[in-house]
Amino acid sequence: MIREKGGSTLFFSDIHLSENRPKLSTLLLNYLQQIGDEITDIYVMGDLFEVWLGDDLIHPSYMPVLNLFKKLSRQLNLYFIPGNRDFLVGAQFSNLTGFEILADPIIIELYGIPTLLLHGDLLCTDDHNYMAFRKQVRQPEWQQQFLALPSNQRIELAKKTRAESMQQTAQKADIIMDANLATIKSYCEKYRVKQLIHGHTHRPEIGTISTNHTSIQRYVLGDWVDAISVLTVTKNKYHLDDPRVNA
Repeated sequence: MIREKGGSTLFFSDIHLSENRPKLSTLLLNYLQQIGDEITDIYVMGDLFEVWLGDDLIHPSYMPVLNLFKKLSRQLNLYFIPGNRDFLVGAQFSNLTGFEILADPIIIELYGIPTLLLHGDLLCTDDHNYMAFRKQVRQPEWQQQFLALPSNQRIELAKKTRAESMQQTAQKADIIMDANLATIKSYCEKYRVKQLIHGHTHRPEIGTISTNHTSIQRYVLGDWVDAISVLTVTKNKYHLDDPRVNA
């Protein structure tokens, strides 16, 4: 089990870096360049990128961010949980950035508190079509076949899949794409944790969930479309820096 080393730990997700959104790269670069010396650990909880089609197809616009993470990795512990947009990150990504790629979900001991970390899409069990798609694309055989395709075919398939996803999303009720409360409780009870941290839903929140055995603290990270969303944790304090949340 991962245990924090002390100091402060940062959690963020859903930045969705893209060559079409240079302001997001600038926002992240500026933020990372200003973090204080008290930071010892950073967890990126998925969807750092809008799309990642393999370590051999890294868009040049991503390189300043990747290089900065590599620089930070010389002083900090960096961890990455793949999201639904960047689940194809691999060894080359890890080498370029210094990230340790973690399983989803994973339990860490966060300043003595057993904590469940996950990107968050596993919790959206009301979206049956997406869950079936997720199960398919997370199979090693599917990934090997996809990554073996020529780059132009991967790009075209990704565009087609994205267009279909956007069309389906427009027809779905918001509640279907949100985390399912019963699923959240089942994960917390299964892993016997006292708190969980996730992103994916783009709905930042701090709340308490009651299970059959205890109360669970839940921290939901927001996206970075309009402003940063970062959870800073120390031994004695949790602070979700997000203008959409009073914390």
